[in-house]
Amino acid sequence: MRHSVPGRIPARQARLTAAVGLALTGLLAGAAPAATAAPAPLAPAPAAAAPAPAPAARVLAAPDIPLANVKAHLTQLSSIAAANGGNRAHGRAGYLASLNYVKGKLDAAGFTTTVQQFTSGGATGYNLIADWPGGDTDQVIMAGSHLDSVTAGAGINDNGSGSAALLENALAVSRAKLAPAKHLRFAWWGAEELGLVGSRYYVNNLSSANRARVSGYLNFDMIGSPNPGYFVYDDDPTIEQTFKDYYAGLGVATEIETEGDGRSDHAPFKNVGIPVGGLFSGADYIKTAAQAQKWGGTSGRAFDSCYHRSCDTTSNINDTALDRNSDAIAYALWELSA
Repeated sequence: MRHSVPGRIPARQARLTAAVGLALTGLLAGAAPAATAAPAPLAPAPAAAAPAPAPAARVLAAPDIPLANVKAHLTQLSSIAAANGGNRAHGRAGYLASLNYVKGKLDAAGFTTTVQQFTSGGATGYNLIADWPGGDTDQVIMAGSHLDSVTAGAGINDNGSGSAALLENALAVSRAKLAPAKHLRFAWWGAEELGLVGSRYYVNNLSSANRARVSGYLNFDMIGSPNPGYFVYDDDPTIEQTFKDYYAGLGVATEIETEGDGRSDHAPFKNVGIPVGGLFSGADYIKTAAQAQKWGGTSGRAFDSCYHRSCDTTSNINDTALDRNSDAIAYALWELSA
């Protein structure tokens, strides 16, 4: 999640080095559009390409998302950061390696993937879009997470947690051979930490007709905070209630998310009238005594004391929060696309 207003959190750097530009572009040869040309609006995957699951696939309950699988993705993102200067930031080799890791998993699982290219701070950035074949392409349910970290560290909670959980949910869709009524689209955004650059670029390059086809956008940014809360976006009532219903079934109380308002990738969608929702487990706001009584953890401490710091590593994850939120994503995807 990007920084809040100046004064609370140090202002982020306005520009990042482009020294790895040529090497990065080479890694994506054939996958990204030309750097000098704005890519055309992404066309939905054709319904004719859908697999042929058994009819029962339409009524299957959402699966349990294996926590071990989500954490295995986080381990990979951590290793990628370690091998590339300690971070996965926009314009750095670690970001592109992260994108290639996610893309490879999705390609093998039968998704149609598209790499969208943009420029920010003098460096080339990338969004990864993955369409699951089938479903009504006039009714698109979209789910996204930002894949970049800050330059200070590996960004495992912010936002490896959302990216890894979303990836494993996409793979669960493939394993289930899900045949949803609505079309499912997943996205991993670049340069969120510079001010929602990648997601804004995507939305701005959608035609008005394609914007109208997006029935809802779900955002997942920091969902494994070590001193977690359970926060639900209160934007679209249907999406909000879907997540609340899931947590009510677990007997876990939720609160309305306020810390990240306007600070993550749902904002560009919301700003053009697309219904949005999502989950969040807290950043540098302080957990109150009432919240600690309700959720456990430590009052008087931040939800994530390693927010935007080098200590945001694989040790900076609460397994229970990551597991619950990963399963909540599956519940929402299955319900909202039905």
